[in-house]
Amino acid sequence: MATDRPVGDAVDRRAHELDTIAAVLPLDRRDELAELLTDKDVETLRHLVNEGMGENTLRALTSDLAYLQAWSLAATKKSLPWPAPEALLLKFVAHHLWDPAKRETDPEHGMPAEVDQNLRGQGLLKLIGPHAPDTVRRRLATWSTLTKWRGLTGAFASPALKSAIRLAVRATPRPRKRKSAKAVTGDVLAKMLATCASGSLRDLRDRAILMVAFASGGRRRSEIAGLRREQLTIEPPIVVEGGPPLPSLAIHLGRTKTSGADHDEVVYLTGRPVDALNAWMTVAGIETGSVFRKVDRWGNVSKRVLDPKSVNDIVKQRVALAGLEPGEFSAHGLRSGYLTEAANHGIPLPEAMEQSRHRSVQQASSYYNNATRRNGRAARLLD
Repeated sequence: MATDRPVGDAVDRRAHELDTIAAVLPLDRRDELAELLTDKDVETLRHLVNEGMGENTLRALTSDLAYLQAWSLAATKKSLPWPAPEALLLKFVAHHLWDPAKRETDPEHGMPAEVDQNLRGQGLLKLIGPHAPDTVRRRLATWSTLTKWRGLTGAFASPALKSAIRLAVRATPRPRKRKSAKAVTGDVLAKMLATCASGSLRDLRDRAILMVAFASGGRRRSEIAGLRREQLTIEPPIVVEGGPPLPSLAIHLGRTKTSGADHDEVVYLTGRPVDALNAWMTVAGIETGSVFRKVDRWGNVSKRVLDPKSVNDIVKQRVALAGLEPGEFSAHGLRSGYLTEAANHGIPLPEAMEQSRHRSVQQASSYYNNATRRNGRAARLLD
């Protein structure tokens, strides 16, 4: 199959250039990205790094761009054209938003089998069935944004494209699902931590991951997976009445998708989470670089960092070991659980948001208010 996929020295050159921005890209995908992306793509990514784009936003954008390039190569045998013609945008929608019922009677409806198999072979397509509308909209938005950054005008606002998306979504209704059906509140977290009591390297790591992710405000799994030793600074101990001082650490998150280019977001850890983190780093010998790393089957600490999916897998594994239903929890449950637990302890929402670093009061309060309403007087008129 002939494509204009780059080969030889061009791939090696792009791999080297991607190394220069590796701090904000998934390292284990460098070679794959070098194959998929063009010289112009890499140049755009380096420009965005220099302009101060938040790490999480850049990772998401890079992932979307890699998928779009892979889809274009599979569907048209060519890299993405800039700007993309309206017909290609409509083809993208048709390949990703389709009606399963119609597919049963029309095998040509939706994504062609050869395109599907190509993307699955690269590990870029995993779900069965049409994509979520929000995923399709996000990837089109990424495509549109990159088009504008190249100084070009695309057809993303065309009435035909908007109509195609609207009709496709209407034809394939999907129930809205929360990122985590249940919040990992304090009682659930305690059960999960109880499964990390053997003192093994894996238990020490998972205990530190759970405690740090929760206590630092419900950090996103990408932030936990990407945490580096250089982001941690020791703070003066916290003096408490009637007890020994509590150890304290600051986590410098750097730029985030909601902060300015020059703003360093900082959250704090105090007490037991600091002890758990220090115990892991000491036994694992983590002095520089990535804090949380893979532990192989023989109990050895790898040089390979955890990817965000592994953090989610760890949460589900510990939930299962605790005797709970893994399908009801995910890594995002630590984030929603933090705000829920803050409400249960009577911590004001603004104070909780300072630690969680939520910028949207509406989003944060959706977790917080459920707990305050459940515990409030209005729900106990007949108690």
